[in-house]
Parts: sequence; C-alpha cells; structure tokens
Amino acid sequence: MTCVETIQAYAFRSLGYGENLLPRTDFTLCQHFTLIGSGMIWNVYFGVMALGFGFFLANALALAKAARSPWARKPAEWFIFVFRGSPLFIQFFIAYETLVLLPRAGIDVFGITVETAWLTRAWAGALLVLFLNTAAYSAEIFYGALRSIPKGDLEAADAYGISGWQKFRRIQWPTMLRLGWPAYTNEAIFLFHATTLVFFASFPAFRQMGDALYYANYFADKTFNPFIPYPIVGFYFILLTLVIIWVFGLVNRRLNRHLPSNQRVRNRLRMNVIR
Repeated sequence: MTCVETIQAYAFRSLGYGENLLPRTDFTLCQHFTLIGSGMIWNVYFGVMALGFGFFLANALALAKAARSPWARKPAEWFIFVFRGSPLFIQFFIAYETLVLLPRAGIDVFGITVETAWLTRAWAGALLVLFLNTAAYSAEIFYGALRSIPKGDLEAADAYGISGWQKFRRIQWPTMLRLGWPAYTNEAIFLFHATTLVFFASFPAFRQMGDALYYANYFADKTFNPFIPYPIVGFYFILLTLVIIWVFGLVNRRLNRHLPSNQRVRNRLRMNVIR
C-alpha cells in the first residue's frame, strides 16, 4: 500500500470512514502519521468545543464571583475552587463513575424518557469534564482581569452617563478581555494538551475511533518501539500550539487595535532643503 493509498484509507478512520481494520504488520512511517493525525481530529474537537462553550460559562462565573450578592458569589467561588483544586484526571474518573450509575433505561423528565447512555462515551462525557474544568480556570483569569480594570475608566464612564448594561458592554467587558487575553491564551494551550488525558480516562472510544494517543499507543504496543509514535504526537501538538498562538494573537491585536503600539504608522520621506 502506497502512502497515498494509506492516506485515502485511514485519514478519517477516527470518524468512522475508510478502512475498518487497523494495519497488523509492516508498519510504515506514513501509517503512523496518517492514523495519529486522524486521531488528532478528536483532540481538536475536544479542545474547540470545550473552549467555545467554556468561554461563555467563564464570563458568567467571573461576573458572579464579582457580584455583591452572596447568592451569586458563593456558588461561583465554590465551583471555581472545586475544579481548580482537584486534578483533572480525578475529575474524569468521578464523572465517569457518576454517569455510569445513571439508569440505563434513561431518566423520566416530565413523563419523557431521556436517554443517558450516550453520556458515558468519550465524545460527550469527557467533553463535559473538559468544559467545566476550563470554565473554572478561565473564570479565575477573567475575574482577576475584571478586578484590574482601571478605576479611571469606570469613573470616566460614569461622568459620561454610561451605566448598567451599556457600561459593562462598552467598558468593562472589552477591558476585561484585553487584560485577561494573554493568560487565557495559555489556558487554551493547556486545555488542548489536556485532551490527551481522555485516552487514560475511563471514557471508552466508540468503535476504536480514538484520539491521537489511542493510535500512538496501538503502534507502540505492536512494534514495542514508543520512540516513533509518541514523538509524532508531540509534533502534531506543537503544530496545533502554533495555530492556537496565531489565532489568539490575531484576536489580541484586534482587542488592542486602538493602542498606539498596534497602529501602523506611515513613514513619510521629507527632502532636506539646503538654504
């Protein structure tokens, strides 16, 4: 099988398309890169979905933690404390055991039976854990940024008669994002790296359609040589990290486009006139 045929057969195997059977013998470097790259689709899925939904929950938690009312502040503080204070791997284990205990026949909600078996799959259960975990860490970042907003900006808003929702939308929220975005970029990188823990968690892959580490472990078990598949996983994650840095850098420049350091200055050539 040539490398082109290998790519056609295994490029989307992690999604259920292509060859059903994994190669058994004569493992080539092309097979390593293709299958591990196919598994990276799931790692990207976990990271993008958890980061996307977690961003909105993190904003809500940061606002709740900064609220004056203890009914809003205390639940947010405890949520952030629990998920930041416990290891992510333990959260995977507890979540899986909890979801397994749900009735297999489903739960009756207002007379309607809701299926729960799908929650024990990696694509749903593991995503839920990553979503809650990154929301807690991101909320603490945004809370610190919210508390670091210069008082002069808020006083200026009050002087112009901007208050309430307009004040938050036009002053507080953009400033919070600008201050917290560099740290949030690091959290995004850590989250994508943490998706490798899904393989070690109890959540099973569906029909052998696992993530990158699933295929790397398969090659390592078959060849007894971990020094080829695992560096390939690291190589893919380095590329993914570069993409994350580039995308978040574009957003950061967009958020800070009004600053003089980010504005393009045209150089004008002026001729010296000798008198």
